[in-house]
Amino acid sequence: MKSVQLTKNGYENLKKELEELENVKRKKAIDRLQKARAMGDLSENSEYTAAKEDLEFIERRITEIKEILHDAQIIEVDKNGKKIVQIGSSVIVEINGKKESFQIVGDFEANPMEKKLSHTSPIGQALINKKEGDWVEISAPAGKIKYKIVEIK
Repeated sequence: MKSVQLTKNGYENLKKELEELENVKRKKAIDRLQKARAMGDLSENSEYTAAKEDLEFIERRITEIKEILHDAQIIEVDKNGKKIVQIGSSVIVEINGKKESFQIVGDFEANPMEKKLSHTSPIGQALINKKEGDWVEISAPAGKIKYKIVEIK
């Protein structure tokens, strides 16, 4: 696996999720599996099958998070007065007179519903290394969209 870029906050969130999976959810899933196994005939026991699948999902997620954390490169936002968009930056842009706020994050932290955009997404790529006052143009299915960078935090 190649290096995974994460913000410090994203790294900490993954560590918390890993701890929760290993110390709480795994134990509950094992308990559930043991109770389902005790119900009898495993070939027709849907609770056993569901509990087994749940435990397998948890184990896969634990492995995935461990790999991500092992290969993580924590990106710190440069606070030395350089006002350029980088991973970890919060950016306020203006689109057709409306202001919109985004945070630029690594791929594994991206969540458009929370306005966290990957640096490899079309908008993220367009904003990276730009400064306040710059205009960027992004091609979208509906046509080209112009963003003006109003503020970088």
